[in-house]
Amino acid sequence: MKYRVCVNDVFGPRDQSWKYTKGEYSTYGEALSVCSEIVDSSLRHERVPGMPASTLYFRYMIVGKEPFIVEDSESPDTSPGFSALDYAKTRCEELCSRPGESDVQRLASGPGLEGLRPLLRNTRLERVSGSR
Repeated sequence: MKYRVCVNDVFGPRDQSWKYTKGEYSTYGEALSVCSEIVDSSLRHERVPGMPASTLYFRYMIVGKEPFIVEDSESPDTSPGFSALDYAKTRCEELCSRPGESDVQRLASGPGLEGLRPLLRNTRLERVSGSR
């Protein structure tokens, strides 16, 4: 069974010309992780420190990318799918509600992102401050 991740660019018109395929994955977990990262990337791009969750979610609905999972299977059993809007709403609340944590820490603690934690661990973070 394969899972294809497709993405609607919500900034464009709601027709097929603004949809593309991100890739095909052998497990639902891989596809879910890719979808989560696409949404998180859009949220990171739009977020401004101190922004309320409702404002971030509104901006996401206007210009964010909306991934979804298409299951290539003849089996009657289906996976739970993925709702980019539901996931984004939850992540907006998480990103905007915990003061003192960096965006990377908040994103790494999100649901369904176990596969991304090793990548974040290897990411070089630099502190921006006047003293060293």
